[in-house]
Amino acid sequence: MDKIPVTRRGFDALDAELKQLKTEARPAIIVEIAEARALGDLSENAEYHAAREKQGFIEGRIKELEGILSLAEVIDPTQFQGSVKFGATVTVVDEATDEEKTWQIVGEVEANIEQGLLNIRSPIARALIGKDEGDSVDVVTPGGRKSYEILSVRYL
Repeated sequence: MDKIPVTRRGFDALDAELKQLKTEARPAIIVEIAEARALGDLSENAEYHAAREKQGFIEGRIKELEGILSLAEVIDPTQFQGSVKFGATVTVVDEATDEEKTWQIVGEVEANIEQGLLNIRSPIARALIGKDEGDSVDVVTPGGRKSYEILSVRYL
């Protein structure tokens, strides 16, 4: 299988979620199931069925995180410089609206656009990769065509 690129911060966040699920969520749901089971007839016990469903979600997420972490390749962006690459923090200005935006280009599993973490496979990230400060890029996004000028490229 292919390695999954992640930043150290992304790896640590996924690892912390896995530990929380194993040490807190899993034991808590086992207690919930036991308490619901004690209420009697399981065929009509909504609390029991809800707890079992929640347990399935928790166990599925644990397996998913273990798989991701086993394939993770932690990339240290501070080792890079120059043009836009994985891990770069890029500040751009929308050439139509003069609105500035700052994104860090990260792996798919840690991407969160609301937090400024841009998926490396996104159209915007693909357009930015390999470009330098001062370059303009045209991107076709779900919201339409956008043109950005790269103001800065940093590796933090």
